[in-house]
Amino acid sequence: MSHAYQLSEGLKKIHCDLNDEMQARLLEFINLLAKWNRIYNLTAIRQKEGMIARHLLDSLVTLKYIKGIRVLDVGTGAGLPGIPLAIARPETDFVLLDSNSKKTRFITQAIAELKLSNVKVVHARVEDYKPEALFNTVITRAFADTKMFVELAGSLCTKDGQFLLMQGESSGTDLPEGFELKEKIKLEVPGAINARYLTIVTPVLL
Repeated sequence: MSHAYQLSEGLKKIHCDLNDEMQARLLEFINLLAKWNRIYNLTAIRQKEGMIARHLLDSLVTLKYIKGIRVLDVGTGAGLPGIPLAIARPETDFVLLDSNSKKTRFITQAIAELKLSNVKVVHARVEDYKPEALFNTVITRAFADTKMFVELAGSLCTKDGQFLLMQGESSGTDLPEGFELKEKIKLEVPGAINARYLTIVTPVLL
């Protein structure tokens, strides 16, 4: 099975309709990730087949839940889910935040090589980040603790915005005051090893 076929079939299974140019960019991103990974150890997944399933499809399964024109990816690591989402949603502005300089260097290079004009990378800790404007959607794959994430990132979201946390089944839903659990959705990701859930949290509107 070719990587292009694997990606195309996976996108069909998650009902994500992307054109040929977008799919080519996604595969180019995986090629860059695999190349850099040999030296910089950006991800524990070594094979491209695994990267397509557990990075690309795992990221893109959240696409239909993204709302608004400004999206923040907290703890983006090697650019996940931010870069795949930005490729699929070119009209939306994405900021990718991470405190690991090795990973933000890779993301900066990937953005340049993929010619992504709707993505910026910020090297900072989430609690230190002070954006010029707030975000409609704040997403993360990096936090298992829902309450801790919302405490750290709560000030970065608009009042009518949302937090999306990609987590395992056992993740808690305890929240700080001023926020509420909107929904917890089981994600069907082709090739996923463990169950994946999307926890959606929103500010309480007064």
